[in-house]
Amino acid sequence: MTQPLWRWSATNLAEAIRNKRFSVREATQSVLARIAEVNPRVNALAEVLAEEALDAADAADRALARGDTLGPLHGVPVTIKVNIDTAGHATTDGVVAARDNLATTDSPLVTHLRHAGAVIVGRSNTPAFSLRWFTDNDLHGRTLNPFDARATPGGSSGGAAAAVAMGMGSIGHGNDYGGSIRYPAWACGVVGLRTTVGRVASYKASAPNRIISNQQMSVQGPLTRTVADARLALQVMAQGSPLDPQWTPAPLEYPNTHRPLKVAVFKRHAAYDADPTVVAAIEQSAGWLAAADCEVEEVEPPHFEEGARLWRHLVMEDMRRGGQPAIEAMADAGTKAALRGYMKGLPVWDRDAYLDALTRRFNICRDWAVFLEQYPVLLMPNSWQRQFPVDADRVSAQRVHELIAAQSPLLGTAMMGLPGLAVPTGLVDGLPIGVQLVTSRFREDLALRAGEIIERAAGFSALDHLAA
Repeated sequence: MTQPLWRWSATNLAEAIRNKRFSVREATQSVLARIAEVNPRVNALAEVLAEEALDAADAADRALARGDTLGPLHGVPVTIKVNIDTAGHATTDGVVAARDNLATTDSPLVTHLRHAGAVIVGRSNTPAFSLRWFTDNDLHGRTLNPFDARATPGGSSGGAAAAVAMGMGSIGHGNDYGGSIRYPAWACGVVGLRTTVGRVASYKASAPNRIISNQQMSVQGPLTRTVADARLALQVMAQGSPLDPQWTPAPLEYPNTHRPLKVAVFKRHAAYDADPTVVAAIEQSAGWLAAADCEVEEVEPPHFEEGARLWRHLVMEDMRRGGQPAIEAMADAGTKAALRGYMKGLPVWDRDAYLDALTRRFNICRDWAVFLEQYPVLLMPNSWQRQFPVDADRVSAQRVHELIAAQSPLLGTAMMGLPGLAVPTGLVDGLPIGVQLVTSRFREDLALRAGEIIERAAGFSALDHLAA
């Protein structure tokens, strides 16, 4: 018996629709029925766009009947995070005061998805101001981890990750400033691709003035259930726009200059307490890569601790100038508590200190570029610890500092604007486990290549455990 269409990958569904095995309406109805069934359990989608989705599906079917040229995502159900502009809907960013912040235009990424034929079925939840590694806010409520409600689904793209894991669309849009794609993907057992800064055009007409660290570190990218779907989504998302002057027309694929693929393995650091199951997942993945004829060597990347620390200083100093007043005025209690924890103990920098930090950032970026020239793929954790208990960042400032330390594998790479791919490897104690693959700028193709090796060996699918 054919499995329900909501279970299909984006790659297979798009092919079946092009071959007229199924209509776009059938695919959309299947996903909407799945949303109606499971979204009340996890609250991944803050807004379900059933009527709009069915109208888009019918338009897509008419295009198919006419013989129009079809985009690579024709008929594929996707979700969009509530923190980017989707015309006709409020860009809430999880903030009560922004509930009527109606977008009049689509962000470039939404435009590209529509032009590729994707059908937007819903808008995914995020913490207020997308600031936490937990997904909860006073406007849209709490998103639950589909595997265990006591654990975070991650943040800030926790809604997107939970939706994809539960079959509410095969592609979820997310963004990553300090792990906001990779951590939710890891927490919910799906694939999450943090793209290179400049790879995916980013612009938000409803809030066009991005602070400096956000310009340097924040990216848009996909969450999917397969690596192949992440590659397909990247193909669409990477289309350009003049609205983002950082967008770079870099190739998606490069000549294979590294045969066999050389992989650095980073599984422990003296400054951080690594959970044994996290280490075991890295060791297992290293073995799979070695069995696939990759050259695998245990190596520590340069300036790891310093890079993570610099992320916190740069982002929080920017927050003092550009974000803290709004957050203190409009955010929920959890977000305010998290921000205060992030900032506690940090010195207030003057102009010279900030400029010195930017200078040091450039030097760290250069040393990592040299490192990744020698080791084109770096296998490392997403987090040193397992999924945090819900609201762990509200316990105390000390606890926030412990969380920041655990998340250091996400922070330094974001600080440098590098890409990273979260790949699930299985379940441990009922919760997903996985690894992160980091590459040099615009070499997402290498991360995807290594990710497919791990994916095949692991044979893990979140839906196999969550379909009921």
